[in-house]
Amino acid sequence: MNYMTADEAVKLVKSGDHIYFQGSTAIPIVLQEALARRGHELKDVTVYSAFNIPKGEAPFCKPEFKDSFLINSLFLCGDQRKWVNEGYGSMIPAFLGEIPFLFRSRQLPMDVAFINCSLPDENGYCSYGMSADLAVSAVESAKIVIAEINKSMPYLCGGALIHESQITAAVECDDPCVVMEFGAPTPIEAAIGQNIANEIEDGATLQIGVGGIPNAVLNGIKHHKHLGLHTEAMTDGVIRLIEEGVIDNSMKKIKPGKSIASLALGSQHMYDFLHYNRDVEFYDVAWTNDPQIIRQNPKVVAINSAIEVDLTGQICADSIGTTIFSSVGGQHDFMYGGALSEGGKTFIALPSRTGKGKAKIVPTLTPGAGVVTTRFQTQYVATEHGIVYLRNKNLAERAKALISIAHPDDREALERAACERFGYSFLRLK
Repeated sequence: MNYMTADEAVKLVKSGDHIYFQGSTAIPIVLQEALARRGHELKDVTVYSAFNIPKGEAPFCKPEFKDSFLINSLFLCGDQRKWVNEGYGSMIPAFLGEIPFLFRSRQLPMDVAFINCSLPDENGYCSYGMSADLAVSAVESAKIVIAEINKSMPYLCGGALIHESQITAAVECDDPCVVMEFGAPTPIEAAIGQNIANEIEDGATLQIGVGGIPNAVLNGIKHHKHLGLHTEAMTDGVIRLIEEGVIDNSMKKIKPGKSIASLALGSQHMYDFLHYNRDVEFYDVAWTNDPQIIRQNPKVVAINSAIEVDLTGQICADSIGTTIFSSVGGQHDFMYGGALSEGGKTFIALPSRTGKGKAKIVPTLTPGAGVVTTRFQTQYVATEHGIVYLRNKNLAERAKALISIAHPDDREALERAACERFGYSFLRLK
């Protein structure tokens, strides 16, 4: 490989270029910092990135660089959230699974891809490590590939590999992945998790997200049998179930015997577990999130979260009013693919109130809120107060069901709103 320093490598970027930075816990921060040092030399460099798990704010998100780097987030996270919501950058709405097509078709042009790779294997292939998701398509679409060859990056098996001959410039580093530790679920999270776990059958194929509620669900299915994993983000909770034999992937149709993901974030134990583990494979998100791939597995269980749910079952998961918080990610991909699966079930999980006591089941979404999952797709909604199935219900019936799992102190106001909105069709249900 063509090794050089980070400062030398970033000289390949020119004003007006479109560039991509790998995400998850594989952000090439050494190269980001080097590029930021060139900020005053550059103008109108468009930056794409998604689902970043950072150590701090992105080094190019500074007022003095507002004309140097134009941030176009594809899934907004903490390293760029403040910058975008102050109006200096923006977010491109897109299903995560369709972004690789936007790269490959050059609807989102790509000049330089920055990635964070493992050391090469004996055949000269480096792993994309913790973030295959968009990195594979970004590299395929880029004219220049600049890679950190990172001694601390685990080698993850599957289809997310790059040969050293494809790397334009390589920078040696030893930068450990961000470690994410999740504490025990709260009582509310545990109740939500158990409500969902009760609906999961043996032999199901899981897609499960990140955080306290997903961990609570995993705690609730530790005695299940022959579960499979075909997910977007891999976390410690599923690693425990793999180690204990609960997830054995024996019933899957797609890649039987293999746990499948597109990115990973968690503890050092998880990273060590994944290193050269051929029972776990990582792939381009265009494949992992393809609903037509997802649907081929039996009993797909897709578990996703929400910021708000309105009385008709509309799901807001990307914004708080007009303030962008994240993006659609893979929620739509798995909600759709899961619904098409034989015996599939899809869940939206959320506490009935925020930590500040604000209702999360609401008459109508907050003005400006984005609809990530439409009411036409919503199946199960779970809070700590229960779980309801909306798919075969009319609007009034949905309202009644959702009110039954709202916080008890919010139900009277929700009933008044439902009466006003749905009239006799709601009143006759009481």
